[in-house]
Amino acid sequence: MRHDLITKQTLQSHILYLSSHPLTYQLINLSTTQPVNYIIEIATADFITTQSAVQGGADRIELCAALTEGGTTPSYGTIKKCREVFAIELFPIVRPRGGDFLYTDEEYEIILQDVRLCKDLGCDGVVIGMLKRDGTLPVRKTAKLIAEAYPMDVTFHRAFDRCAEPFEAMEQLIQIGCTRILTSGQQPAAPQGIDLIANLIKAANARIVIMPGSGVRKENIKEIAQRTGAVEFHSSLRSKQRSGMEFIHPAFEKSEESYSNAAIDVEEVKAMRSALH
Repeated sequence: MRHDLITKQTLQSHILYLSSHPLTYQLINLSTTQPVNYIIEIATADFITTQSAVQGGADRIELCAALTEGGTTPSYGTIKKCREVFAIELFPIVRPRGGDFLYTDEEYEIILQDVRLCKDLGCDGVVIGMLKRDGTLPVRKTAKLIAEAYPMDVTFHRAFDRCAEPFEAMEQLIQIGCTRILTSGQQPAAPQGIDLIANLIKAANARIVIMPGSGVRKENIKEIAQRTGAVEFHSSLRSKQRSGMEFIHPAFEKSEESYSNAAIDVEEVKAMRSALH
């Protein structure tokens, strides 16, 4: 197991000390005596929305294409340009298609190649996830992806929310060196899964980061932090803005797809951080 798995979640909000057993870690929560350094990750759909998230003060970007399908692997050009322009932590999602998380051998090879590409481009991490037919993790295949990604961090995405046994899956991900799990607590949105999220964080005991995501907004982020103990949060803050096109073809004037673009409100990103303090 990698030695960097005592993560930011631990170092920023807790003190570690050794118990009577020399290999057992225990935690003292210092959140009441010192400020917690929260991490806000924003899922973006392209270069423009990434630019907005950075301007709003995001700490990390999950770079995606096709966010309406839950996110798929962004293009080489998009990853490359974002890496060149933004100094922020950059984690492309590596997902070859929308739909389920049961992949063929050929799709797995695509994922493997894209992980290597992200490493070659200087990304800080990747976001991956897959399941077997029975809802368990394909541990060997996932371990190979994590090994190929090193020294990048690896986040296991919300495929986790579709797994059969979340605590077993978490232990497996810890054992193979995964850095964090993005989860809504096996519910459509994190506020609904808040109890499972809290229990996962407790069971993880700082061996892996548990990051709530889906439905995390300025209105509920503080409550989620207080009830779960989470210090990293994920949100897409998706919105739409009107196209800058001056010519609107009459046949498509009512087509939202033709004349609107994905957007992130810079002020909404700032508001999420403000809501935590």
